[in-house]
Amino acid sequence: MRTHRKANLLTPALLASLALASACQSNGSKNETTATGTAAADTTQSAPASAGDSTGKKFLSQPLVRDIYTADPSAHVFNGKIYIYPSHDIETGMPENDNGDHFAMRDYRILSMDSPEGKVTDHGVALDVKDVPWAKRQMWAPDAAFKNGTYYLYFPVKDKQDIFRIGVATSKSPTGPFKADPQPIAGSYSIDPAVFADTDGNAYMYFGGIWGGQLQRWRTAKYDSTVAPNQPANEVAIGPRFARMSKDMRKFDGPVQEVKILDENGKPLLAGDTKKRFFEGVWMHKYNGKYYLTYSTGDTHLLVYAVGDKPEGPFTYKGVLMNPVQGWTTHHSIIEFNGKWYIFYHDTQLSNKTWLRNVKVTELKRNADGTMETINP
Repeated sequence: MRTHRKANLLTPALLASLALASACQSNGSKNETTATGTAAADTTQSAPASAGDSTGKKFLSQPLVRDIYTADPSAHVFNGKIYIYPSHDIETGMPENDNGDHFAMRDYRILSMDSPEGKVTDHGVALDVKDVPWAKRQMWAPDAAFKNGTYYLYFPVKDKQDIFRIGVATSKSPTGPFKADPQPIAGSYSIDPAVFADTDGNAYMYFGGIWGGQLQRWRTAKYDSTVAPNQPANEVAIGPRFARMSKDMRKFDGPVQEVKILDENGKPLLAGDTKKRFFEGVWMHKYNGKYYLTYSTGDTHLLVYAVGDKPEGPFTYKGVLMNPVQGWTTHHSIIEFNGKWYIFYHDTQLSNKTWLRNVKVTELKRNADGTMETINP
C-alpha cells in the first residue's frame, strides 16, 4: 500500500478529467449505501484496452470498475472464477504526507469476474473497520486465501496505538461478509500481507512496507517510532518478512524472518539501490518450479522481480516487471487462469489523484527462459 508524496504525473492537461473523478466518487458513495451485505452490482470495462482518456493519454488497460475507487488488487481463482480483494479508496480531504495518512480507507469491497475480459460484479462491503475490535484506522492492501471450506481475508490496519498490525477474518463465501478475529495475528506488523500456498500444502505469509508501512521501525523485536524512514544508502536494504502459516491459517507457525534479496553477484541489495530494493507490495507465485518474488520499489515507482529456489529465498533480482503507472503508488498481484498469466494492478486514470485509484488487469508474458516481459502500462 502506500505512503506518500503527491502523484508524480499530475499535469495541467490531466486535470481536465477531474470532472469524471468527481462523478465517480459521487456514484461510489451511492453504491456504498445500496451494495452492502448480499447486494451486488454488475459493471463492465466500458472502453477497450489502449483507449485514451479525455486528454488523449493512452493506457494499456481500462479500469475494471468506475463507480468506486479501488487499489492494491489481490486476485485469486476460486472454483474457476476470479475474485479480487482490493483496497477501497475514498476522498477524505486529508493533506498528503509521507506517512500515507491521506490513504484513510475504512472498509473492503470484493469484486468478481468470470474471465479477465468479462463483466465485473461488486459484491459490496465485506468487512468494515468498525467491525474489527482492535482496529483504529486505515484499512490498507488486503489478501485472501482458501482452505478446508473457509475463506480467509488478511488485512493490515492500525491498532489503537497507531501501529500497523495484520488481522484475519473468515467467511464461508469468497465474497463475505467476513468476521474478524478478536485480535491481530500474534507477531504480525507492518502492511501488505500476501499469502502463498505452495504445492506441498504449506502456506506462507509475506508482508511489509517501509516509510508509512512502518517496517523500518521493526529493526529489532520492539517497535521504535523514532527510526527515520530512509536508511543510509550503504546499508543492506530492509527486506520483506515472511512466516509459515499454521494449519488453521489464523496464526504464524514459527518465527517471522526477513527475506534476502540479492544482486546478480550474490550480494544483498543496498538501500541506495532504489530501483531494485524492496519498498512494499510483495507478491509470490510459482512457475516451473521457481519462486517469483515481485514487489514495488516505492519512490522509484517500479514493479520488479527476483527469483529463488525455495519459498523462503534467497531471491536473486532479475529485472523490471512493470514500468511506472500514472500516480505515485504501484501494487499488483499475479494469477494463472485458463493457461495464461495475468497481472492485476492500479493507476489513477479516473481521478488523477494518487489516493483515488482504479484497478486494472493485463496479460503477463514470459520468455522461454522464464524471465518476464516488461509491461508499459
